[in-house]
Amino acid sequence: MAKKVVLGFSGGLDTSFCVKYLTDEKGYEVHSILVNTGGFSEDELEKIEQHAKKLGVKSHKTVNAVKNYYNSIIKYLVFGNVLKNDTYPLSVSAERMSQALHIAEYAKKINADAVVHGSTGAGNDQVRFDMIFHIVIPDLEIITPIRDMNLSRDSEIEYLKSKGVEMNFEKAAYSINKGLWGTSVGGRETLKSRETLPESAWPTQVTKTGSEEVKLTFKQGELLKVNDETFDHPSEAIQFLQNIAAPYGVGRDVHVGDTIIGIKGRVGFEAAAPIVIIKAHHALEKHVLSKWQLQWKDQIAQFYGTWLHEGQILDPVMRDMEAYLESSQRSVSGVVYVQLHPYRFNVTGIESRYDLMNSAFGSYGEVNTSFTGEDVKGFTRIFGNQTAIYHTIRESLNEKQV
Repeated sequence: MAKKVVLGFSGGLDTSFCVKYLTDEKGYEVHSILVNTGGFSEDELEKIEQHAKKLGVKSHKTVNAVKNYYNSIIKYLVFGNVLKNDTYPLSVSAERMSQALHIAEYAKKINADAVVHGSTGAGNDQVRFDMIFHIVIPDLEIITPIRDMNLSRDSEIEYLKSKGVEMNFEKAAYSINKGLWGTSVGGRETLKSRETLPESAWPTQVTKTGSEEVKLTFKQGELLKVNDETFDHPSEAIQFLQNIAAPYGVGRDVHVGDTIIGIKGRVGFEAAAPIVIIKAHHALEKHVLSKWQLQWKDQIAQFYGTWLHEGQILDPVMRDMEAYLESSQRSVSGVVYVQLHPYRFNVTGIESRYDLMNSAFGSYGEVNTSFTGEDVKGFTRIFGNQTAIYHTIRESLNEKQV
């Protein structure tokens, strides 16, 4: 009896190779599943299903995971203003967690003998998928043809051509992962430290000129309105903003970071909406949160982002940190104004009834209604008292001041 395996399928080069190799060379019964985290149109999903069937899968399933992906992961990345190394919005890191969990549940549902993913042996995805599968479906075998056979993209293309497979192999020169929270782009240029991606490699070309203001309305930390458009779910607002901002070429960069397995890696990414949202959200928070709320939230969010990036979404400590991040958003409501330009943007200001720069309490650098100048004179003596004692003692002992 043929081994029944579930393959996380995207329609790209690696997973196309997996289908063909496992069906033709191993005789396995392959059931493909595409977990849509916001990267595909209905037309693209239909074409991918047809592609999977032509390759020889026994069945193909598409899961719409967009809202679940936002609710369980993305909203906490917004609440935490999470940017890995102050650059990368964890586009693929977050997406892989959602995909792995859905694939594992599907494998259990159809009583599969094994689960398959198309990761290489050089990146983070292999760890993310493996770890989720080991935790959720520990009794199932994990099969990874690309990693186990140490295949290059050129050798995969050669094999598929020899099997008569028709697909856009020129496009396959770049590994592109598109989702709600951004698109990653990997190619020969990102394998080196010097080169950058050519204009043609970016999924969205720059077609807008001039400048444009967008108005982003947040309610308790979540984006629910863009300009005059109100949305039932934040995922819809993200996609709407992406269509406005991406043609300006904002949110593009090449991230350099440490992989989970201990080597440096580079990846290009295009994340117009995520970058604009994070910067706008952060600007709003600086107006409505207290100093210590901001400081503690930054520390928690940095760890949360790192642990998510390393595949640890199921660690119970993540639920504890999510609870804090959610609590911190009680007053993060208001409107943020953003000016878009080709290849750049800037936050121009905010409006919020929770704004702690409320003029009723004074005007910074000019007047203040909360306390008097005499109050400040006494405060500064008390605030610096212990440090003054320290330096007085050192001076009395003729020791060098530090």
